[in-house]
Amino acid sequence: MSESSKNSINILIRKVEMLLKRFNEQKGIIDAYIKKEREWKQHKLTQANEIKKLEKLNNKLIKVIKAHEQ
Repeated sequence: MSESSKNSINILIRKVEMLLKRFNEQKGIIDAYIKKEREWKQHKLTQANEIKKLEKLNNKLIKVIKAHEQ
């Protein structure tokens, strides 16, 4: 192999290593974002369920109050 082809291969290897490093950094950022998004959705679901329970309880209390007023 000639010296220029060895040099070209080395340049290619360095560029590929840089791309892989950048890919891994981006993958880490994306994974962290996905984790936060899932936690946010779970929190939102929990809040929605709590609101539904409170609305049901509120409706029951309203019925009891109306029954006692009559």
